[in-house]
Amino acid sequence: MEETKKKQNNEEVVKENKSTMTTKSKVLVAIIAIVIIAGIIVTATVGLNFDLRYRESKRVELYLQKDFNVSDIKQITDEVMPGEQVIIQKVEVYEDTVSITAKDITDEQKQSLIDKVNEKYGTELSADSIEIESIPNTRGRDIIKPYIVPFIIATLLILVYMAVRYRKMGVVKTLLKTVIISVVAQAVLLSIMAITRIPIGIVTIPLVITVYLLTLIGLTAYFEKQLTNKNKEEAGN
Repeated sequence: MEETKKKQNNEEVVKENKSTMTTKSKVLVAIIAIVIIAGIIVTATVGLNFDLRYRESKRVELYLQKDFNVSDIKQITDEVMPGEQVIIQKVEVYEDTVSITAKDITDEQKQSLIDKVNEKYGTELSADSIEIESIPNTRGRDIIKPYIVPFIIATLLILVYMAVRYRKMGVVKTLLKTVIISVVAQAVLLSIMAITRIPIGIVTIPLVITVYLLTLIGLTAYFEKQLTNKNKEEAGN
């Protein structure tokens, strides 16, 4: 009688745990769906926020013919273009030329930059000999293009491993879970970046790879647990 009671209590606990897990799963799925839908809406309406390196921009190059400090140039650009995002780089072999890139550079701003650089470094730069270059935007597909083939090869190898390692749990089921969860994880990441306006730039690909690896680690841990339980069941029978 006492053993029957314990068994019933255990079954009730298991049912309660399953019910709790089901509720949590539904809430998680709902949150993920909302994030992805919001990300799609933001991307469709205002687009992704690309870093200045990948956006349409303007650039001027000033040949100083001498060494200079980037911090000094930054101070000058802050005075001429306050509040604007600016990329300052040393170029040429001897690093005696400064490249200044901003979303927009007007003729007046170019003249002001030249005047202040001449004053700071004693140079004799002329606005007539310096042009404002227009830099076209970089398309998203061009950013990811170098990574497509390696990513596909790595993914195929991983799927083959998953199919062989966890064949006891069903090859199709295992592969579908791996693909769907991996795709959803990337969709959530890109949706969060779109919603929060995190710039698409040099850290985007490493971030995508990190999320991809963490997803695979989580899936592997889950499948290993399922495989262990299955092996125990088979051993018990």
